[in-house]
Amino acid sequence: MSCWYYNKEIIDTIPENTQGFVYIITENSTGMMYIGKKNFWTKKTQPPLKGKTRKRRSIVESDWRAYFGSSDKVKQLLLEHGADSFHREIIHMCKSKSEMSYLEAKEQFDRNVLLDDRYYNGIINCRINRKHVAHMI
Repeated sequence: MSCWYYNKEIIDTIPENTQGFVYIITENSTGMMYIGKKNFWTKKTQPPLKGKTRKRRSIVESDWRAYFGSSDKVKQLLLEHGADSFHREIIHMCKSKSEMSYLEAKEQFDRNVLLDDRYYNGIINCRINRKHVAHMI
């Protein structure tokens, strides 16, 4: 399986105080790319215990190790050619969801992903509040 790289080193553990990351996935044979974001953590909801009414919620590790993006085209190519036909690189480690959203959108706009035929991205979707990214300054 294809590994995640960060600063040219393989990442297999979650760095302390991080929520997720912004990544670029490159198809090795064509050089086509996809930029996205992924959370290290996800909320898990379980049914209430017997005799109780409140659902049980916990935070667990996400599927980030096996993740290849939300692009339908990348998912199709992954099925056709396998994981080893892609290079997965983390370009930003992020401490919050807002930081992830901001840096993902910034990378997508800076690289003109909607206008450049070298990218699989078909949409830039973000909603970011100034208060949530003020700590980045």
